[in-house]
Amino acid sequence: MFSLRPVFDRLTGFAAASHWRACLVLLALSLACFLPGFTTLQPLDRDEPRFAQASKQMLETGDFVDIRFQQEARHKKPVGIYWLQSAAVSAGEALGVTEARRQIWLYRLPSLVGAVATVLLTYWALLAFLSPGMAFLGGALMAAAVLLGVEARIAKTDAVLAACAVATMGAMARTWLDWTRSLPFAPDRRNWLVFWGATAIALLIKGPIVPMVWGLAALVLCLRERSWRWMAPLRFGPGLLLCLVVVLPWFLAIAWKTGGSFFADSVGADMLGKVAEGQEKHWGPPGLYLLIFFGTYWPAAAFAAMAIPFAWARRREPQILFLLAWIAPSWIVFEAVPTKLPHYVLPLYPAVTALLLLALVNGGIDRFRRGSTATAALVVLVPAALVGVILYANWTFDGTVPYLALPALALALAAALRVVAAFRRGDLEGALWRGVLASLLLSIGVYGFAIESLRSLKLSPRLAEAARAVGCADPAIITVGYREPSLVFLTKTDLAMGADGSAAAAFLNQPGCRVALVEKRFQPDFQAAIAAAGIAPRLVTSIPGFNLNGGRRLEVAVFARQ
Repeated sequence: MFSLRPVFDRLTGFAAASHWRACLVLLALSLACFLPGFTTLQPLDRDEPRFAQASKQMLETGDFVDIRFQQEARHKKPVGIYWLQSAAVSAGEALGVTEARRQIWLYRLPSLVGAVATVLLTYWALLAFLSPGMAFLGGALMAAAVLLGVEARIAKTDAVLAACAVATMGAMARTWLDWTRSLPFAPDRRNWLVFWGATAIALLIKGPIVPMVWGLAALVLCLRERSWRWMAPLRFGPGLLLCLVVVLPWFLAIAWKTGGSFFADSVGADMLGKVAEGQEKHWGPPGLYLLIFFGTYWPAAAFAAMAIPFAWARRREPQILFLLAWIAPSWIVFEAVPTKLPHYVLPLYPAVTALLLLALVNGGIDRFRRGSTATAALVVLVPAALVGVILYANWTFDGTVPYLALPALALALAAALRVVAAFRRGDLEGALWRGVLASLLLSIGVYGFAIESLRSLKLSPRLAEAARAVGCADPAIITVGYREPSLVFLTKTDLAMGADGSAAAAFLNQPGCRVALVEKRFQPDFQAAIAAAGIAPRLVTSIPGFNLNGGRRLEVAVFARQ
């Protein structure tokens, strides 16, 4: 049987020879994992098109201070991600990308860069704990992690935020380990600039989340040392000044422009609202992140679980203590907050990776421990369940089988089986590398082919295409019933939202080229209203689909009147 271990050994040896080689290989691996489906995946309701549409409106209005979705103020997050997305789209326009402002993949470029940066910075951070070869494996495991792959393809804040978090914690790790004389090299004098530069960017991306992560970790370590002097090399005075220089101009500008309402909305309504109750149907019980960990950190989650006894037994050692301080306090906070979304814990996954690999190199993963083989078998169960869901969805929604995806999905399952086989014979490093391979194959199968074939889920792109095909250059559009943000992004900022069929009829009765998108349950009212108005709009097409947010099948008719 063909053995993959020599291939993995040669790859690790090649990458470990220099940091540049390691970074180039990790860059190539990251792109291979993240690019399938990157340009073809439709805007994912509801958060992604809200971010993208707000960035698009900045370009349309030239106002790069206030954040708006149509006429509604979007005062939830700071401006950083909107600036990055606007810059990416502007670059696309300059390079001649057709209809750049409606190309969702351009808005996703900052997330792609953030995800790749997370992988490379994980390698950099882990060099403080592990050999270059093991740090390289850690970067590869982050590239393979399901959650980071999802965030790399979504135009919002979390991939960039994860990169900022691992940069700050990598810098803090060097300071702590140097203080405890556990660092195998002298930290760079510019280490404090990495820490505070990443903190400043994170404040503009998502406010206080990254400072919360490093602040809680620092609190644990200061209590352990009964001193804060170990943090002196981070130079809090110049660092805080740097943060003020970076973030204060926009915060002052948005305070002046909104009369202070931005802070009331973002801190009071959004952040504190999530602490008080589950917002936007995202409530979850404590312990939910532990439950979904085996899916979001796949393929390495099962092995991370097996590293827990090692971490507990050696929790007083400086390296392990730092990683536990990185993970545990913030994880407890996220579990305690009623609003739960999978990406909240993503900034903690590089530390989980480091703990896993420290356990591996120190013999802390016992394959003979009771239940170890069953735990390792979760590496197969997770992709098998995902493949089953995908096949079921394709057949249920569209009556099709994603034949083009089947070879990659079958190979991913085969690679996952090889993970378990390698674990059982004691090749733990080889098992993790086979997990990386399984994740790469699964990414190709799922994002590259299977999701692409789910035509029923692409309701907004199909409706936008139908509206553009009515025969006039720039029709005015109203939608009744179906009101997803992706439809606004793919059509036009002034898309009208009608309350009922009579509103659509009144809209069509006005001069000019007009299009009405009317969901089936509103069509009797619409037909009665157009009959009363004496107009006869043309039925262009009727588009069936499935709305994941509503969890129901829809049929939307497209009417035009010129």
